[in-house]
Order: sequence, then C-alpha cells, then structure tokens
Amino acid sequence: MKIGVTIHATDIAMNPVELAKEAEERGFYSIYIPEHTHIPTSRRTPPPTGDAELAEEYLRSPDPYIALAAAASVTSTIRLGTAVALPAQHDHITFAKQVATLDWLSDGRLVFGIGFGWNHEEMENHGIDVRQRRALVREKVLAMQAFWANEVAEFRGELVSVEPSWQWPKPVQQPRPRILIGGGAGPKLFAHVAEYADGWMPIGGAGMRTALADLRSAMERRGRDPESLHVVPMGVMPDEEKLAYYASAGATEAILRLPSAARDHVLPVLDDYARFIQP
Repeated sequence: MKIGVTIHATDIAMNPVELAKEAEERGFYSIYIPEHTHIPTSRRTPPPTGDAELAEEYLRSPDPYIALAAAASVTSTIRLGTAVALPAQHDHITFAKQVATLDWLSDGRLVFGIGFGWNHEEMENHGIDVRQRRALVREKVLAMQAFWANEVAEFRGELVSVEPSWQWPKPVQQPRPRILIGGGAGPKLFAHVAEYADGWMPIGGAGMRTALADLRSAMERRGRDPESLHVVPMGVMPDEEKLAYYASAGATEAILRLPSAARDHVLPVLDDYARFIQP
C-alpha cells in the first residue's frame, strides 16, 4: 500500500509547492489538495465535518491546478492529486484542457480526485441546480474524457454537448488521467466509479471491506476488472493498526492528513509520517 499526504492548502499555511518537494524527498508517493472556488458567507449549508463552524481553511483555498503545476516544476516522481476537484463548477471544455495540460506538464503524474460537491451556495453561485449535480459531473467528465482520448472529440448528453472538435495537449496518461471519486459508499457512487472512473476515495474506514465487495461487483457488471481498482482512503490520521486494516481490506494507497499550518508545524508531522512508508 502506497502512502501519500494531504493538506488543506491555504495562503497562510505551508506553501504546497514547498510541501510537495519535501514530501518527495522523504519518499511519499503522492500529495493531494482540495478545491473551493469561494465560500458564500450565508452558511446555509452546514460544514461537512459536522462542526458547528466552518474551519477557516475552507475560506482560503488556492487554485489547486496552478498550485499543482508549480509543484510539478520542482518535483519529478511524486503523484500530484486533487481531493477533491469540483467538475460541476467548471466549463467542461476549458477544464479538459486545464487538466490535460497539468498531466502533460507533470509527465503523467496527475491523480484527478473528484467529487460532487457539498456546499449548496457555492454550487448555486456557479449556476448549478444542486439536484442535478451528480448527473452534471458525470456528463462533464465524460465529455472531458472524449477530448483526452480522441483526435476529434464529440459528446452528446442531456446537460452537456460538444460538437466534433480538436483539442490539445492530450494527457500523458491514456486514455485518461487516473480518476478517483470521493464520497460515501453506496450503489449510486459505485455506479459512477464503475462507469467512468478508476477508483474510490472513502472518507474513514468503517465498513470499507464490505463496501469494496459491492464496488467490485459493480465493476464486474460493467465488464471491468475489479483488480484494476484504486482504493484510496483520504485524510487518514494514521497509526500502525489503522494502516494495517486499510491494507488488508484492499486499499492501494492511504493519504495521511497534515495540519493546515505553517512550515514549522507541518514538517515535524511529515517527518513522523515518513515511518509509515514501506521500502
């Protein structure tokens, strides 16, 4: 099982470009950062963490694609991931080019972790009907995949349409960058993974072993090899027992949570986490 890290990057926490370099030097497999375009002040949608107040880092998230492109320029091996990107909030044509360019510039190191979104106000400001967000993400990602894999791309959906078009660069990873979908276990999410993604990012490990049997069945029904799945628990507060459970349950990569804090606070935690990396 590979070991990576995640940080809720902000403009006042450790620079994610510096962190990527430090993580690579210590042998970590990957680094992931999240996306929020903005946070409306109304706070009608409760925090996803269950806390009474939304943590400040949500308000201060940088653009993950620019940050990861900068990280790519100072690293050579570490995987560079989003956890999670919010495709519903992007124009699918420009986003396809943006993601492909990032994979191209990083020599195929992008991991495109995506989600459907939790903040209703944020989505609504982008003109999204929250009730349609899963269907919208599906069609946008399928349209993006058409651009990535074909010399002439075309997609016709109920919510998204692209006439026959050219677009370069193509991602180094073909037919697409690795796509992981984050969210709670269930038939709807697993149907999405089986149709157009390469793996699942569970939050927390309770019931993961049982859920993976359902996900593998969903893959088989789609005619896909369940052994190809990437299973990547996200935001883990690690100990030996917990990581052993993830590995035995079928996780391929575990992403350890770093504090959203300054360099002097982050690096000691990063050094401690390095003991979990298997040679």
